[in-house]
Amino acid sequence: MAGIRLRSSSVVAPILALLLLLAACGSPQSTSLSSIGSNGAASTNTPTAAPTFPLTLTDDAGHSVALAAPPTRVVSLAPSNTEVVCALDACGRLVGVTDFDDYPTSVKQLPKVVIQAKVDVEKVVAARPDLVLAAGNGLTPDAVITQLSGLGLKVLTLYPKDLDGVYADIALVGRALGADAAAAQTVSGMRARVTAVTDRLAGATRPRVFYEVGVFEGSIYTAGKDSFLASLISIAGGEPITGDPKSTAIQLENLVAADPQLILLGDASYDPSLATKDKALATVRARAGWEGMSAVKAGAVVPFLQDLVTTRPGPRIVDGLEALARAIHPELFGG
Repeated sequence: MAGIRLRSSSVVAPILALLLLLAACGSPQSTSLSSIGSNGAASTNTPTAAPTFPLTLTDDAGHSVALAAPPTRVVSLAPSNTEVVCALDACGRLVGVTDFDDYPTSVKQLPKVVIQAKVDVEKVVAARPDLVLAAGNGLTPDAVITQLSGLGLKVLTLYPKDLDGVYADIALVGRALGADAAAAQTVSGMRARVTAVTDRLAGATRPRVFYEVGVFEGSIYTAGKDSFLASLISIAGGEPITGDPKSTAIQLENLVAADPQLILLGDASYDPSLATKDKALATVRARAGWEGMSAVKAGAVVPFLQDLVTTRPGPRIVDGLEALARAIHPELFGG
């Protein structure tokens, strides 16, 4: 394993950012086929009436945030938060984003207040936001959230742990922006698509799936136990092989013992040398200790090129779920 590493520095940055995200999203959650429900998700009790301001909201960190009026200047400290705002037709209110923001493409032109995962508090304040959307569980450091709040800024922290959490956060942001109707429509569309996936998977076999986030300096990273990513693999019709709930790492001997029937290379999204099936299979077959796994022997090693939407907990997460379902069950989805 010591000789297995990512091939270039251009690949390392997105992988390390993803590892941080996956470790932060590794808290226990309960999303499963049974908890999604017949309409595609458990109820989020989303209000549909237009909100009346002033109002007070409770965020995912349990903090109360009072808003006197619908915010017109919004700073987003996470790409997923940015996508939520834009999904609610409020992209025009954004005045600050991160240097990882890339969807929709228009946000690439916005001022950057988070650079290489570090929040520039001075730039946030200079943007004069009337709402800051932070990311929970340490993705936006607690000290930064405390500092911004202490400066009088309204900070709403989002930390969805599962699909239900994504739905709830879209509703929460919709409430904050006075865009309840757009939020309800967005969630309804997502639920319908999830239902379409789960209905098609009814009665399907469930192969053992290993999702490779990255191999870096001798360590193998995957979905953490009880993580968001693991839950998506399960909903998409696979039995996820998982790593440590905090670091998301898995020991080679544990991976060999789990004997995956399908290997999805999420890091192929960032590493062109893994982006074709032939190259991916050759790379994995050359790794010491991997050659005896059922997936490798059967050639069931697949470059998974939709990692970004699969691991970014925003409105496009259902795109990721559908991509996973196609990869795990191509016979059902024409993948």
